[in-house]
Amino acid sequence: MWTVRLTDPQRDALQLLLAAQGEVGPSLTGALEALELARWDDLPDAELPWDTVVSLAALQGIGEADVVWDLAAGGKLRVRDERRAA
Repeated sequence: MWTVRLTDPQRDALQLLLAAQGEVGPSLTGALEALELARWDDLPDAELPWDTVVSLAALQGIGEADVVWDLAAGGKLRVRDERRAA
């Protein structure tokens, strides 16, 4: 995984460069979506619904970090594997 810090103009230029490629496949589509979401990363009032995260973690028997990853992946929540719980 790579981490890159871009200024707003750099991010916009990268989005335009990717869009100029014409037909984009799944990888570039994901990159464009990530760039669009990146504009919200530094908002000071951005906040996770921690009450929901905590209750989902308890309900599924997983950690809060796993719930955050699941929600970031489109809200697909894992079902606890009973074999691992035993």
